[in-house]
Amino acid sequence: MAVLTDPIADFLTRVKNASCAHNESFSAPHSKMKAEIARILQEEGYIWSYEVTNEGKDKCITVKCKYAQNGKPIVTGVKRCSRPGRRHYVTSDAIPTVMNGLGISIVSTSQGLMTGAKAHKLSIGGELVALVW
Repeated sequence: MAVLTDPIADFLTRVKNASCAHNESFSAPHSKMKAEIARILQEEGYIWSYEVTNEGKDKCITVKCKYAQNGKPIVTGVKRCSRPGRRHYVTSDAIPTVMNGLGISIVSTSQGLMTGAKAHKLSIGGELVALVW
């Protein structure tokens, strides 16, 4: 088994790949950050639901993908902005808009993980984690 250097990028890639492959759901190893990203994706309507299964070391997160009425995936792309080797911090004014408002940015702030729009509204910046469209 390979050692992952960026588990958040792996989770985001799993979301995109499962959606593009028309899978009903997928599983990934659990972490608090991944659960928060899944919560944001559910609130914004990019996934149907997520569930944390098992206990202890074998915890995993199961995500149910969402599709449009015509069968096209809702998540068509993701971009990991801040990586372990190069962190990307932004002020509240520099939070990017994604595809002219059709996507979301995920920002890690001092008040927790939130969308870029919410962080801009609260006038707090932080680490730009990812862009989802």
